[in-house]
Amino acid sequence: MKKEDFLNKLGVRIREIRKEKSITQTQLAHSVGKDQQSIQRLEAGNINPTLYYLFEISEGLGISLERIIINIDK
Repeated sequence: MKKEDFLNKLGVRIREIRKEKSITQTQLAHSVGKDQQSIQRLEAGNINPTLYYLFEISEGLGISLERIIINIDK
């Protein structure tokens, strides 16, 4: 899988979970100490987040890190 495809799938997964939890980008950003534009870029697949950034996102969403990344390559 190409890097761009992986990052797009990752962003889609995060967006889906965030919307499932009825959390706005701004609310998620605030809970993890980021700005809304950072979350927007993440969900658009425009950044390659560190593992720790993904951990922070999982904490902000109240889910396990595993839920974000499990089967993302399928």
